Amino acid sequence: MADSTRIDARRGENRSPRKASWRHIGPGIVVAATGVGAGDLVATLIAGGKFGYTLLWAAVIGCLVKVSLAEAVGRWHLATGRTLFDGWRSLGPWTTFYFVGYVVVWGFVYGAAAMSSSALPLAALFPDVMDLKGWALLCGLVGLVFVWFNRYAVFEKVMTVLVGVMFLVTVYLAIRVTPHLDEALAGLVPVLPDGSLIYTLGLIGGVGGTITLAAYGYWVNAKGWTDTGWMKVMRLDNRVAYGTTGIFVVAMLFVGAELLYSSGAALTKGDKGLLDLSGILEQRYGSATAKLFLVGFFATSFTSLIGVWHGVSLMFADFTSKYRPSLVPAGTDREKSLPFRAYLLWLTFPPISLLFLDQPFGLVIVYGVIGAFFMPFLALTLLWLLNSSRTPADWRNGALSNAMLAGAGLLFVVLCVQQVRELPW
Repeated sequence: MADSTRIDARRGENRSPRKASWRHIGPGIVVAATGVGAGDLVATLIAGGKFGYTLLWAAVIGCLVKVSLAEAVGRWHLATGRTLFDGWRSLGPWTTFYFVGYVVVWGFVYGAAAMSSSALPLAALFPDVMDLKGWALLCGLVGLVFVWFNRYAVFEKVMTVLVGVMFLVTVYLAIRVTPHLDEALAGLVPVLPDGSLIYTLGLIGGVGGTITLAAYGYWVNAKGWTDTGWMKVMRLDNRVAYGTTGIFVVAMLFVGAELLYSSGAALTKGDKGLLDLSGILEQRYGSATAKLFLVGFFATSFTSLIGVWHGVSLMFADFTSKYRPSLVPAGTDREKSLPFRAYLLWLTFPPISLLFLDQPFGLVIVYGVIGAFFMPFLALTLLWLLNSSRTPADWRNGALSNAMLAGAGLLFVVLCVQQVRELPW
């Protein structure tokens, strides 16, 4: 890339495929898989356990919201030839201050959470090998080495394999629990049972909603899609990916509705709730099914780990290139740049201390506040960027895109307020 800040959005359009093809699909699978972590599975299971199939419609709408957000990110990159951070920077210095605070604090805490989440199923599968902290440390180091030494093409292939494991395991479980399809179809009708508002908003906005949505455009560029000739391909990629994720989330809602709702069983909040589900599966269907679920649990968690290690490091390298161009010279492969690898190290080694210590109270508060504001920040800045002269007229938002982004922004503001209120002040 001759200019790391701007690509001519028209250059090479004739060389780019005009027709969407399944063989090009990849970045969407990466972003969708990275966004859905173990915590999202627990939230979906708890919603199914409390309200059965009643909130199925919310899971479907949530999938459509993520499609609109990822499409907007990809469209910005392809239509303008500029990265998302470059777009944010054009809105004023306040966006840079927020981004820096976010990637520093969020990365520090998330690193420990991702390592622990990936370690939980391994510790359950191999209880006599090492303790949870040992598995967490190993997962972090494996993620670091894998992303450090591999380019995007290999990263995408491994992510696709892990997504296949996630998908097959969750669909198998959904079939295994024998869902009541008539009740599931009734759940597509929007209904709000008493006490379900927060769970509904969480299903719509929370599942699959992280900074990795913003990384989608960077993965699109890493794939080699750099101009508007790839727009149809990007849109197909995005829809297939979030359609797959939608099936994944619906399958987990089925499991929650059948295993938890009918029996009244409850899960622990957070990633450890999936270990509770493993125990329930073992009691009802035997150890083989429980172990298969733990394999799917690991695939879900580890895709989030390596996805963040790769995607957010790309974003950090882009940020650095704007303020310290000498660290990422024009034409440099960002995956091999000093800032990319520095952020990889930040995600891995400082968080290890949190594996052995309780998270400091102040850090929990800052992490919670900064993280709660990210999705409103993403939705509303995309709305701003894609309706302004920064975007070529042909690729600005239409009425549907504006409605989806505005609705998403409002939803995320409400969720943000709720998350901040629930922090341990």
